[in-house]
Amino acid sequence: MRRAALVATIALATALGAAGGAEDREPAVGSDGAAVRGVALGLFATDPEWDYGPMLRELRARGASDVLLVVQLSQRDRFSSDLVMRPGHAPSEAALTRTIRDARARGLRVGLMPIVHLLERRAEEWRGQLTPADGLDTWFARYGELVLGLAALAEREGVTRLVVGSELSSLEPYDARWRALVAAVRLRFSGALAYSANWDRLDDVRFWDALDEIGLTAYFPLSHGDEAPSAAALARAWERPRARIAALARRHGRPVVLTEVGYPSRRGAARAPWDDGPPADRASIVDLEQQRVLYDAFCEAFAGRGVIDGFYAWNWFGVGGPRDTSFTLRGKPAARALEACFARAWSAAPERVRSAEDRP
Repeated sequence: MRRAALVATIALATALGAAGGAEDREPAVGSDGAAVRGVALGLFATDPEWDYGPMLRELRARGASDVLLVVQLSQRDRFSSDLVMRPGHAPSEAALTRTIRDARARGLRVGLMPIVHLLERRAEEWRGQLTPADGLDTWFARYGELVLGLAALAEREGVTRLVVGSELSSLEPYDARWRALVAAVRLRFSGALAYSANWDRLDDVRFWDALDEIGLTAYFPLSHGDEAPSAAALARAWERPRARIAALARRHGRPVVLTEVGYPSRRGAARAPWDDGPPADRASIVDLEQQRVLYDAFCEAFAGRGVIDGFYAWNWFGVGGPRDTSFTLRGKPAARALEACFARAWSAAPERVRSAEDRP
């Protein structure tokens, strides 16, 4: 999914909680049956020392049990291998550590997900199309170095879940390389491991058995038009994706956590929920109600059904408000819909709850 650049405008200081570690890590879904009712928080501020405390406070007040902190690993373009946590696009290590500690002090379980960010790209290009010009060895070596560094930090700070990759569709066929990376991460991180596949690739990943959880970005198209569909139409639209997700979990014997469920607050969100590219034509028309309706429909489709073991709403980062067309829920009716969704009965599917000792 392509990301639009956002600039945060809040400058409120937040007191930090005490540091935690692996010895007091909160259990991940699947080890205690507690479902993820979470929000993704992109650490995308241009200031690498930005304080995300106010946003953590907001999402906790909405009833979230979990937060997925998203960190950008930037490379020049889709052919490059010069991956780095670049100032201006990613937090400093100190800021990331501070944010994890702050989230845990507020009672949130913390997940961590690196995503590849392209500094230069054409409108149709995204991280699902990476083709490293200097070879897979170079790209995976650099990517692995960064992920292993994040794994060590995650272990030290008591992170619950680490997503080792997200939507890297063109690189998913290199099964052995992913298995090697997962094995190396396990030597540094004792929490739950997942990979996040794009919604149209859930049947193509072959290394699910090496992981503890199946991660999916749930940007399934739910309509052919730009207007918000009716509740009945959305219920029908979710039937096939829900059945596919349930079949995937049964086939691989792994819990499914939706790492991204979200909708931009603009016309056409049901038709192309992944599209957060530059506003153009009718797509730029603000539609707060469509965003709210889509969250309601998602909740109705999955709450209490035992199909997924939780989800993260995408994304809390951003200015938000009634004129905003991006994904953020801040200052929008969809935030209330999400709060109501969190309050419903969510639990991990009991047949897939597995103790830590059972995992590879």
